Amino acid sequence: MFSNYLIGLREGLEASLVVCILIAYLVKTGRRDAVKPIWAGIGVAIAIAMGFGCALEFGSQELTFQAQEALGGSLSIIAVGLVTWMVFWMRRTARNLRSELHGKLDAALKLGTGALVATAFLAVGREGLETALFVWASVHAASDGTPRPLVGVALGLATAVLLGWLFYRGALKINLAKFFTWTGGMLVVVAAGVLAYGFHDLQEADWVPGLNDLAFDISGAIPPDSWYGTLLKGVFNFQPDPTVVQVTVWALYLVPVLGLFLSPVGFASGKGKVKEPDEQGTQPSAASQA
Repeated sequence: MFSNYLIGLREGLEASLVVCILIAYLVKTGRRDAVKPIWAGIGVAIAIAMGFGCALEFGSQELTFQAQEALGGSLSIIAVGLVTWMVFWMRRTARNLRSELHGKLDAALKLGTGALVATAFLAVGREGLETALFVWASVHAASDGTPRPLVGVALGLATAVLLGWLFYRGALKINLAKFFTWTGGMLVVVAAGVLAYGFHDLQEADWVPGLNDLAFDISGAIPPDSWYGTLLKGVFNFQPDPTVVQVTVWALYLVPVLGLFLSPVGFASGKGKVKEPDEQGTQPSAASQA
């Protein structure tokens, strides 16, 4: 449940910050008339993301077992790729996110209502589709037959909306550099578990060999149905009897990706060091800087 809460919080807060920046800029520049098209674009983006998630869930139920496992495994790998790109992208561009959105909004204001709707849709839609895919993959991996994974996602999204509103009103100041670094690192750990489970799905679909070659089996020490086994599975997608392929894939992804993400070099636009979104350590409210 915690891993799904983290996904909802992280992805939802990114979308909330985008909305805050767009709305605050329009209010600050006296263009309240353009707020409705922005909300229309946001609404369309949310509807499409939800529709995409429903299509994944209900569409897969009509498939055979092997086809379901092949689809689940393939989409899990794609989701991990997208979320990995996302955490590095946010780490690199968070400092300039505000000015980038302002520039796009200025151009859209000159073109009219349709351009405003498209700007909001594209800004929020990408986050929504990524969230829907990764949430589906994570819930598929961590599902224990209860609604807890979905409850975790819903609570994370609700928290993100609340934080975004407080941020907009100036009631909350967030150190975005530290927030995105810590949550990004934890999300990489979650993604490693989703990736390993995705390969297990592909093994069950007979796409990848080695389903019966276990790396270890500690089910006796950590029963999957125990409270601590359930906790480990919910947080890290832990499996007490993983295959050799799963352990190998998990290690080959987690070690280099987490090391690169936490290092001060590598994805900093050629500067050699990642810039912080705010040099003072605290991000002012969206409304005050729009």
